[in-house]
Amino acid sequence: MVCRMFRIEAEVDKERRDLLRARLLETNTAASPVLAALRGTPAEREVPLHLWATDGSSGELAGGLVGHSWASWLHVTYLWVDARHRGTGLGGALLAEAERIAHTDRGCTAARLETWDFQAPEFYRKQGYDVVCVIPDYPPGITEYTLTKRLG
Repeated sequence: MVCRMFRIEAEVDKERRDLLRARLLETNTAASPVLAALRGTPAEREVPLHLWATDGSSGELAGGLVGHSWASWLHVTYLWVDARHRGTGLGGALLAEAERIAHTDRGCTAARLETWDFQAPEFYRKQGYDVVCVIPDYPPGITEYTLTKRLG
């Protein structure tokens, strides 16, 4: 039996982070025929999708959506509408436009996002999203939801 000694370090190291990511990608590609089939195709890359809504009179940012498409999925990272414009349909319009671009222009068949209990889980349900994961106490005192929707 061989006993090995390891030194474990806690430090931010971008070079080793990139090496670790590359090695994990290699391992995952070798283990998954689905991921292996993605390699070298356009679907392999994350493609940013950003939408911005400006107030017509002031020109100020009224809302926006930041996400990306990857492997036939739209991932909505951020969706925000200024308090003065909430309830006007702007959030739904931003989300619908992102879904349209993802489906029509990028071939996405589904969308996913995360939200907290005090943010907008009911808003997303009204937009046709289903809760697929609930993580209580993340962070402590808050519940996180993951929601998905089939597009098209």
